[in-house]
Amino acid sequence: MSRKSPRIIVLVLAVLALVLSACSEGEKKPASEKPAAAKPRGLDGDWAGAIEVPGAPLDIGVTFADGGATITIPAQGLDAAELTDVRTTVADVAFAVPQLAPDATFAGTYSSATERITGKLSTSGQELAVSLERGTVAPLERPQEPEEPFPYRSEDVSFEAGEVTIAGTLTLPEDEGEGEGPYPAVVLLTGAGAQDRDEQGFAHKPFLVLADALTRSGYAVLRTDDRGVGGTTGSDDDATYDDLVADALAMTDFLRERPEIDPERIGLMGHSQGGYLAPLAASRAPEKVAFTVLMAGPAQTGCEVLKYQARAQLELQGQSTPARLRESDEANQRLCDLLAAGDLDGAQALEPTVTPTMAAQTTYDPEPALRALKVPSLAFFGSKDVQVPPSLNEPLMRRFLQENADATVHVFPGANHLMQPAQSGTPDEYAQLTTTIDPDVLAYVTTWLKENVPAR
Repeated sequence: MSRKSPRIIVLVLAVLALVLSACSEGEKKPASEKPAAAKPRGLDGDWAGAIEVPGAPLDIGVTFADGGATITIPAQGLDAAELTDVRTTVADVAFAVPQLAPDATFAGTYSSATERITGKLSTSGQELAVSLERGTVAPLERPQEPEEPFPYRSEDVSFEAGEVTIAGTLTLPEDEGEGEGPYPAVVLLTGAGAQDRDEQGFAHKPFLVLADALTRSGYAVLRTDDRGVGGTTGSDDDATYDDLVADALAMTDFLRERPEIDPERIGLMGHSQGGYLAPLAASRAPEKVAFTVLMAGPAQTGCEVLKYQARAQLELQGQSTPARLRESDEANQRLCDLLAAGDLDGAQALEPTVTPTMAAQTTYDPEPALRALKVPSLAFFGSKDVQVPPSLNEPLMRRFLQENADATVHVFPGANHLMQPAQSGTPDEYAQLTTTIDPDVLAYVTTWLKENVPAR
């Protein structure tokens, strides 16, 4: 199965179109399969520059060879991805970039005198300046990503969950002279959108970093590809919350059969939408979930999150007039009402991008599942999170967990939605930050686990 491009880690809506990667269902035939167009003399080779996305230029590299071209975008995790509709003349250059968006196209000119390519990238009604010169794009620094050899076992695994095959990676501590466990285990649940087992996005791999830190501390960790990604079958877009909860519980069942795992100490750690799913799974099968950790998991309803994120997007675009905000709230409330009534067709008539999974997100109320949690639970937020803001979610989380004597709610100063130490907290800086997860967050989570679910 082909791997889908990683998507932004948000609960309901994309925030900035050009900092997303998306799959093109009907990609045009690659240029390499067409007769090669005449190309400017000297165009072949590596070019580097940027797409001038407002507030955060997106560094890119383009390589021309044999009438075709590839693009590298470190912040998107794209490496030598093939461009389509490559057309060149002595002075003109054009190509399509389906990896950015289905309608993304570049048109520009090549100057042999200055050795520069300049032009515009057009997508979703926007035109963004692009400038390239000879050279290669620099890779982004990711100092927290672990490199082999690891001081623990790492095993690719797969197992059945109903009609779906789930694929992932299980990491297991390696004791020195103390046997082979059994270890407590953490199952990682991704945010919204089809993501891989590392929750890769913005050239970061948060779940790889989390798994490494937790396994080094004595915990087994299972992280998996979402439906339709990597080795996991099925479709993320068509999955209901019943489906996703069933997947999460299948992960705990898989671990319970492993002799290295203590079946009484298996917990769920969910990020963003995963913070909805972990308590829901625990409420449905409390005998299978010994603890929960909620990383930037909303306490608001899905509808309230939808309306908030739509308003936040207008503010980022400088369009947050009272009239526009009111119009946004009313339109999204109509969408919520249709979905609450089970009218998916009506909702899709209003907003064609609505999927069954988005319907499940939008109609979800986390309060009952959170109030039902009786196991040790940690919920934490970042003070600069603009997607699940603590000002709206922390008070609700504390209220819903107040009957749980083993619950902890915490806010990390300066952290964004990905738990990076941030400046603005907005998604446009995620890729520019070299830290994947604030070390203080990793230390806090590890300490909480050792106090509540000791590795030994």
